[in-house]
Amino acid sequence: MVITVSREYGAGGSEVARRVAAALGWSVVDNELVEQVAERAGLTAAEVAEREERAPTFVERLSRTLAAAMPEFVAPPGGTVPDLDEARLVRITEGVVAELAEKGRVVLVGRAAPVVLGRREGALHVRLVALRTYRIQAASERLGIDPEEAARIVDESDQMRASYHREYYERAWTDPLNYDMTLNTSALGLQGATDVIIARARQLGW
Repeated sequence: MVITVSREYGAGGSEVARRVAAALGWSVVDNELVEQVAERAGLTAAEVAEREERAPTFVERLSRTLAAAMPEFVAPPGGTVPDLDEARLVRITEGVVAELAEKGRVVLVGRAAPVVLGRREGALHVRLVALRTYRIQAASERLGIDPEEAARIVDESDQMRASYHREYYERAWTDPLNYDMTLNTSALGLQGATDVIIARARQLGW
């Protein structure tokens, strides 16, 4: 049993995933793991902030995370993370996502999990969207930046995610048919979206 949450930037994916996991008594794996693992790897808060400010790519973030959390997955004999090309990191990501899903009772956020897991039995794939104005405001408030900067981050993040899906899976990230349900958090609210997901999970006997 696994729930994947794909989300537009600022649509509240992290919070909804946490609420769903808490309600079901499951674990949650989110992008915030990147920062937590970076601290475990000995990075200072300033270093984490600096890397975040320059909007690192998905591969850079994943590389740092896996290097600290699971070096056996990443570093080849005699090699280091920087030696890895992007295509290999994508394959590593797929292996990690599949392994997490195999353990079950987990809510996975991002990492192209809906693609990797496909239509496997016991998986519910959710996509969260919201009005751009809503997402810009949410990003502005959460990051403490002006709306113009928030708009840039929202647009660049969405473009990066769409590009990742298109380049490595020839798949449209925005196509609702690639998900079991698409929920608008600017209309439903974060708790409303959470309730819909939980209700469906209960219907599935989870």
